[in-house]
Amino acid sequence: MARLNYKHLGYFHAVAHAGNLTHAAGNLNVSQSALSVQIKKLEEQLGHQLFDRRGGRLHLTEAGRIALDHADAIFATGDELIGTLTLGQAANPVLRVGATATLSRNFQIGLLKQFLELGDVSLVLRSGAIDSLLADLEALSLDVVILNSTANQELSRSLHFHQLSEQHVSLVGTPERLKGTKDLADTLQNHPIILPSSGGSIRIGFDALTRQLGISPRIVAEADDMAMLRLLVREDLGVAVLPPVVVHDELQSKRLIEAHVLTGVVETFYAVTIERRFPNPLLQCVLG
Repeated sequence: MARLNYKHLGYFHAVAHAGNLTHAAGNLNVSQSALSVQIKKLEEQLGHQLFDRRGGRLHLTEAGRIALDHADAIFATGDELIGTLTLGQAANPVLRVGATATLSRNFQIGLLKQFLELGDVSLVLRSGAIDSLLADLEALSLDVVILNSTANQELSRSLHFHQLSEQHVSLVGTPERLKGTKDLADTLQNHPIILPSSGGSIRIGFDALTRQLGISPRIVAEADDMAMLRLLVREDLGVAVLPPVVVHDELQSKRLIEAHVLTGVVETFYAVTIERRFPNPLLQCVLG
């Protein structure tokens, strides 16, 4: 397959935005006939007519609209490349962020707001499994990955873990369920418990705490997705072990209440970056 001629695409891009050959030719400092020839060659390569001439103006065909969408993206990327490598900052900076699918959405929003407050920033967000996200980070298709685990630090010496926040974990439930609750041991013994899945830092800390208290709680549900834990406790299926940020809105509205802070049980959030010759300057503004 022959490679696309980007010079022809550039001429098409100029004509499509100008709306006629006269203006585009003047902007490009070429003759209208030369411009027509270049557009015709692009149409021949693509196998589709890109313009209809109606009322003295050029109108994009369906194929032309598709071609223009791609051309806009291609030339915007080129502008970003020049801005990044020559000025150290693209005109319309893009930040590509990966986050584990199970990470609290409320925490993510709080972090992403910091980037958006920097100005005219475009965010590209991806969620997935930790190993897949870190592989994309090393392939330079992501700028940063947000995690709540450091289990993968040994996978690559080039990964850098920046601690963003350390949040306490509490027992959270509906006011009706927790009405008249006494101490922590009483709550753990007399209410069904909703927990994060085993292996995470919250679960490890909770299991250590219950062993210390000599309690074997009745576990009614486990999930690795914080959004699911939030729904389960909202439906009053039990008392959940969660960082309050996960249920921030429900705590604000009093739909849920925070019964006990679990001493020694915390969730730590990290931003993971990789050593790069041209790091994204947006990260430097927030991570330092």
